[in-house]
Amino acid sequence: MTEQQFNLDTVEHAADTPDTELPWAELGLKENEFDDVKKILGRRPTAAELAMYSVMWSEHCSYKSSKVHLRQFGQKVTEEMKKDLMVGIGENAGVTDIGDGWAVTFKIESHNHPSYVEPYQGAATGVGGIVRDIISMGARPVAVMDPLRFGAIDHPDTARVVHGVVAGVGGYGNSLGLPNVGGEVEFDPCYQANPLVNALAVGVMRHEDIRLANASGVGNQVVLFGARTGGDGIGGASVLASESFDDSKPSKRPAVQVGDPFAEKVLIECCLELFKGSIVEGIQDLGAAGISCATSELASNGEGGMHVDLTKVLLRDPSLTPGEILMSESQERMMAVVSPANMGAFEAAMRKWDVEYSVLGEVNDSRRLTIEWDGEIIVDVDPRTVAHEGPTYERPLARPEWQDAVQADRFAGSDADADRPSGKALRAAVLELMASPNLCSKDWVTDQYDRYVQGNTALSQPDDAGVVRVDEETGLGVALSTDANPRYAYLDPYEGARASLAEAYRNVATSGARPVAVSDCLNFGSPEDPAIMWQFAEAVRGLADGCMELGVPVTGGNVSLYNQTGGQAINPTPVVAMMGVLDDVARRTPSGWEASQDGQAIYLLGETAEELDGSEWARVRGHLGGLPPKVDLAAERLLGDLLVNMSRDGIVDSAHDVAQGGLAATLSEACLRFGVGARIGLGEVAERDGVDAFTMLFSESQARAVAAVPRTEEVRFKDMCTARGFAFARIGVVDAENGALDVQGEFSLDLAELRAAHEGTLRRHFG
Repeated sequence: MTEQQFNLDTVEHAADTPDTELPWAELGLKENEFDDVKKILGRRPTAAELAMYSVMWSEHCSYKSSKVHLRQFGQKVTEEMKKDLMVGIGENAGVTDIGDGWAVTFKIESHNHPSYVEPYQGAATGVGGIVRDIISMGARPVAVMDPLRFGAIDHPDTARVVHGVVAGVGGYGNSLGLPNVGGEVEFDPCYQANPLVNALAVGVMRHEDIRLANASGVGNQVVLFGARTGGDGIGGASVLASESFDDSKPSKRPAVQVGDPFAEKVLIECCLELFKGSIVEGIQDLGAAGISCATSELASNGEGGMHVDLTKVLLRDPSLTPGEILMSESQERMMAVVSPANMGAFEAAMRKWDVEYSVLGEVNDSRRLTIEWDGEIIVDVDPRTVAHEGPTYERPLARPEWQDAVQADRFAGSDADADRPSGKALRAAVLELMASPNLCSKDWVTDQYDRYVQGNTALSQPDDAGVVRVDEETGLGVALSTDANPRYAYLDPYEGARASLAEAYRNVATSGARPVAVSDCLNFGSPEDPAIMWQFAEAVRGLADGCMELGVPVTGGNVSLYNQTGGQAINPTPVVAMMGVLDDVARRTPSGWEASQDGQAIYLLGETAEELDGSEWARVRGHLGGLPPKVDLAAERLLGDLLVNMSRDGIVDSAHDVAQGGLAATLSEACLRFGVGARIGLGEVAERDGVDAFTMLFSESQARAVAAVPRTEEVRFKDMCTARGFAFARIGVVDAENGALDVQGEFSLDLAELRAAHEGTLRRHFG
């Protein structure tokens, strides 16, 4: 078959030429998958059908290696967990009832591989794509977040990726007018050629405004609107994220999508007007797999079928072939289903917002998706086989042989060893810890983002959670946090995933919000490696079990596999996004104490054990081995209840979770948040827990938090902890006059010196 014949391949021609060779491998299909396509169709596929199946059956779109494990999120759920869930897994984004007739939709996804190839556009279009998922549910986007992971901070290529990604996230989000209220930034050599760019968006709506995307109603029109279709992102994320980077496979490095945030801003307002006026039956965003995805998913979700004329697609590049048009992942495009009676109103809205559109076809009762090009049928498929009935693999999995040796390699050292400093050496250790790449201030990154646009941000970085007001009249709002600890997950994927879940839960509760829902972004290496597949399966099991214990459902998420280069996989990175509800954002709890809190008592909630394996201090000392801290989700739930109730009742004025970096990091960050010092005494609590001062400061034992309590509320604070049987200890007081973190009997650290160390690292490396 010549190139011209291939590009204009029709269904009739395919039936007459069964022996024609097709480039299925170059498009990412496996031989068995290509055989399956032929069995489904009863013939060889056309070139356009091959393009559709290749992108829709890719790992990124079909979840073919992961869905057998992801089913646990729907299986391990109680009726109580579902009571506030209005839309669950399977739609563009989950929707949760937060009260007073308000609903919130949020979701997190990955744009990892494109962000390594072209950092700015990869990150920018990651933000744009997740925002369109929120729009398609009928919601107004109100905030974004971005958990980011890069290679070693001093590697020559890291600056290229960091500068591009941060500029892309900020440039797109800022232009959309959406506040960026949280996220993470981590540096580790395992991400050197595989940075992780995960993007979260959250939107709000009234209950009656929820929309689901499907093509129902015979005779309804199928309309593509927004930006024109171009050659950028041909097969982009859908194929690119389905293979490891390998220089011998240039086909796995296709063009990265190019974003236009101002076009998307117009699209947001246009879509909301269409929904408000009930002008459309549904809207589907065009993200990964482009028109292939939108048409097949709309038809598959509907009750009938769909016919589309691909020649009516408005193009930026007239040389595109039918297959390329179907695979293009050009940004800022949406597909709507519109009744003939509403077409006039639809066209008026397009004119008002100056948005281009084209009517591609209509819904029919054929239960088939047919696509024509120049009057010839080039696609004739059952849409479910494209969108929802792709391959399902039960990949071999096996606990890696090296796991026992890694877990046996505990972080140890004598008291005299530099690994376990004591006395005056603790002061230098705290400075070193707080200047390390993963605990240093991230304000070089976050200062490039607008955190307060729209005027509804109540908390944002560097607080434990981002808090956004939903209802101006009542103060109703939501809190969000994203967390992952890949080092813990490397040591024990099951416990590491549960620890990530626990930290996200704890961060939301620390802000004063009641945790209600989870979205996750599961970033792992190649599923074709049994050891990686074991890590993935264990992490999913840990999250599903953990959500059951905490009583919060998973509402949706994303899987990103093949994050490895040359056989070197990233550490397993299950990112957990937790959403909580605040009845009144005026009662949110910041993570640091202010000068007005001078003299308030500082309490440590929880108990400390010798748990340094996988810790930030161990990372600073170049060690990764042993067992991660024990996760007690019953204790986390109890701690969360305490923090939420204390915030609501005015018993605490500030609170900060204890996580990476241990108590040393928590106290340092609480002091630096508003530049207010503290006097701390650890002797009694260290004796109670049977540990030394070093362990008290650097251990990463879970289910702990630090709170500042007004003196008038100390009795109520103690009574509440005692009644619930939760450990607590008074460890110091807020000291606004001293300007230092003074750990009595150990060291005193001037806040100006601490801030210089904390804030200098990223600027020193990135300018």
